[in-house]
Amino acid sequence: MDAERARTLLEAERAEVEDMLRHIGSSGGDDREAEQDLGDSGDTADALESEGVDNAVEASLRERLAAVERAEQRLADGTFGLSVRSGQPIPDERLEVAPTAELTVEEASSGS
Repeated sequence: MDAERARTLLEAERAEVEDMLRHIGSSGGDDREAEQDLGDSGDTADALESEGVDNAVEASLRERLAAVERAEQRLADGTFGLSVRSGQPIPDERLEVAPTAELTVEEASSGS
């Protein structure tokens, strides 16, 4: 995959993740304010569960953002599109779908 296409895919991935992170950050405050307005009548367990889900989603998005940053670094280093484990090429078709892929499909599915 040429560097310009890789850069375009990574920029799109970064924009998507950052947009979702902003959405979580902006909606989280509204949810907390609504829970405070409910006072004792609000269901604390539901509020805690919702906060836990939000935290898990945010952590997942932050990991995706870190994966984008690692892929951007590989692009800068000239190793983008190569497995970080074996150095084998990652097919362009895989990178089109998952531009942050660090392993070939075989390596990722073997788990070792």
